[in-house]
Amino acid sequence: MSALIEQPFVVAGVDEVGRGPLVGSVVAAAVVLHPQRPIAGLLDSKKLTEAKRQKLDVIIRQQAAAWAIAEATPAEIDDINILHASLLAMQRAVEKLNTEIDLVLVDGNKSPKLNFACQPIVKGDQHVQSISAASIIAKVARDKAMVQLHQTYPQFGFDKHKGYPTPAHRDAIMKHGVLPQHRRSFGPVKLALETTGRAIFAQPITEH
Repeated sequence: MSALIEQPFVVAGVDEVGRGPLVGSVVAAAVVLHPQRPIAGLLDSKKLTEAKRQKLDVIIRQQAAAWAIAEATPAEIDDINILHASLLAMQRAVEKLNTEIDLVLVDGNKSPKLNFACQPIVKGDQHVQSISAASIIAKVARDKAMVQLHQTYPQFGFDKHKGYPTPAHRDAIMKHGVLPQHRRSFGPVKLALETTGRAIFAQPITEH
């Protein structure tokens, strides 16, 4: 009689970045770490330097058993609010994973709608390596999107503040207007629309 072979218990860690910015999508990632390919140095992405995040991003993509990135757009954020858009992005990331999953661990206190067992963990990105890995690749992906947006609209400084509501970003909105990528339901963007009456900055400036 052949012995039963115990199957590994597959856990996916999920996190999102970009709730606070005034512009761009909220981005989520799901990561299943490989038990035979441990990755050193996994921490909450906010506690890592940009250079360290970028290095780990490459390693995670190479060594994880599975990973996926998804987003919810500014229009979706305005339509269903940032909390529900964040949960939607996380749901999409998990659904994109090309592997069987036994349990999903989510950073925070709420879970997205999934067809898997799911457990939210407050400060999970500080305690669960797969969630830390998800936070890192989501952060790197979103930062790259902001740098790309900077190439078209350098006067907004997206390469520096990454879309967060810094004084420089708020001033740029008041001076140049609101972009299609801005979240119109967010207070500073609403204020700019009401104050300036300019809905779209129509002439992008491409850096050379």
